[in-house]
Amino acid sequence: MSTIRSGSLMKAPDNEARAALKEFVADSTAAGERIDQWLAAQLAPDLSRSRIQGLMRDGAIALNGKAVTEPKRKLNDGDVISIATPEPTPAEPQGEDIPLDILFEDDDLIVINKPAGLVVHPAAGNWTGTLVNALIHHCGDSLSGIGGVRRPGIVHRLDKDTSGVLVVAKNDRAHRSLSEAFADHGLTGDLERAYDALVWGNPGRPAGTIDAPLGRSSSDRTQRAVVAEGREDARHAITHFTVQERFGERPDATSMASLVECRLETGRTHQIRVHMAHIGHPLIGDRDYGKAFFTKANRLGDELGSIVRAFPRQALHARLLAFRHPTTDELMRFEAPRPDDLGQLLDAFRLWDGANIG
Repeated sequence: MSTIRSGSLMKAPDNEARAALKEFVADSTAAGERIDQWLAAQLAPDLSRSRIQGLMRDGAIALNGKAVTEPKRKLNDGDVISIATPEPTPAEPQGEDIPLDILFEDDDLIVINKPAGLVVHPAAGNWTGTLVNALIHHCGDSLSGIGGVRRPGIVHRLDKDTSGVLVVAKNDRAHRSLSEAFADHGLTGDLERAYDALVWGNPGRPAGTIDAPLGRSSSDRTQRAVVAEGREDARHAITHFTVQERFGERPDATSMASLVECRLETGRTHQIRVHMAHIGHPLIGDRDYGKAFFTKANRLGDELGSIVRAFPRQALHARLLAFRHPTTDELMRFEAPRPDDLGQLLDAFRLWDGANIG
């Protein structure tokens, strides 16, 4: 238990911004507790334990009038703890006026239909022109700060060349709630993710599950691979798939290509791309995990073969995303139509398939 003593304003420790000051008085029930754990309980859900530890390192938390930097410090009955929370600082990436296809937006989050070719977060080789740059420009002051920085909270990602639905948090509380939901993979809550994938061949059965751990590729550290379960970097990964359409189906039940719906039980980097390649059905257009299948385009005839060879990305689209709203607990469900390039590729396969059957 605690008593809030005041709510005045003071200078932040770095003297760069004004900060909201809160004071608490610990009672006998807090005696012996770590100060970071106790403060996290008092300030939940507004500040996480890791955020509180960061404020300690910055000198923003005082115990009985003296700065305390040791999170393990134990409390006594009657201790007075003050915490100065600085205003969120501007994001390091700069806002850029990049068009966004917004499916939904409120004070807590924004849901977009990400186009293929848009990188989610600034990184080496892509410091500008990213989704984060676009969101900083679009959201402006409605970003209340993630970890003390005025920036959007990325809770999941789509590869640069994967299109589809993506949710981003606009404040710390929403960021923590959504991050927990995605980390839990929907095992104890409502989280649903479905992707459309156009793959080479036919998985051989209408539906199936791929349960294979993923880790860094030994040949290229920017890529992932199925690895031994006991390896240090192995991460549990499960993908469920259902075949929606088959193209170029033969009497022996093989096909040239298939449209597959993939549903994620976990969310690892490149998971669908690696898993489908692992069972022998890489995504069409995937230049990382499907190189060995590129010559298959030669068996599709001149017109369709040319279209497939020219397709510039992996044929993968995040069609569906469902989750609980972090504030209202309402079940939110969003679907993004297939982008023109993937729709035209599928139409080309259907025309080719119809001509072959005929």
